[in-house]
Amino acid sequence: MSAMDRAIIFDVDGTLAETEEGHREAFNSAFREAGLPWSWDQELYRKLLAVTGGKERIRYFIEDFGAEGAPEEDVDEFIRALHAKKTLAYTEIVKGGGLELRPGVRECIEKARKRGYRLALATTTTPANIDALLTATFGDAGQGLFDVICAGDSVPNKKPAPDVYLRTLEELGLRAGNCVAIEDSRNGLLSAHDAGIATIVTPCLYTRGEDFAEAALVIDDLDALEFAAIERLVHQSA
Repeated sequence: MSAMDRAIIFDVDGTLAETEEGHREAFNSAFREAGLPWSWDQELYRKLLAVTGGKERIRYFIEDFGAEGAPEEDVDEFIRALHAKKTLAYTEIVKGGGLELRPGVRECIEKARKRGYRLALATTTTPANIDALLTATFGDAGQGLFDVICAGDSVPNKKPAPDVYLRTLEELGLRAGNCVAIEDSRNGLLSAHDAGIATIVTPCLYTRGEDFAEAALVIDDLDALEFAAIERLVHQSA
């Protein structure tokens, strides 16, 4: 098996960078712009992260938390417009230099490239959010860094469903056993695991303490990872 027959598939939010605080700030900015009396503090946001996807998270808040000011009609359009405001706010935060890669991420990607591994992203965030983060952290090189990017609404069901990983495998043209996923949350872990992919978990600010029993390896950050561990996982799974 050549290196080009192997791939590392990264999640984005919480995995490449500690983005969730930026997302929380962007949600609150969108709420203020829309004149809504909503404010998501860290405790509430941790609960809302049980649902993946920004639009889905807003709907969850409306339906399960009795959100004051939510419309009774045209809820789908309301959520779509509100989420669009949030995306604009988030990309401005990222462009302003408010986010950095997590420790070891850049080095892991560089080592993978030198060894001929293919790289992919499998995420529930929007393409606009990905573009902003990659440009802010990798410069112009960021746009061509990943061979496959599956994002946002590209699949019917978001994590923890395996759809986004199955689509990524399809676009890579690889079997699950030829890949390793890197995630930060239980929802992401379940998504990759149910697609048959060995998964390394690096918990983020909001996911520390979650159950990662299905993970092949759990470490604080990727700077604690020997690349040989990735190669062992690929060989064991193939």
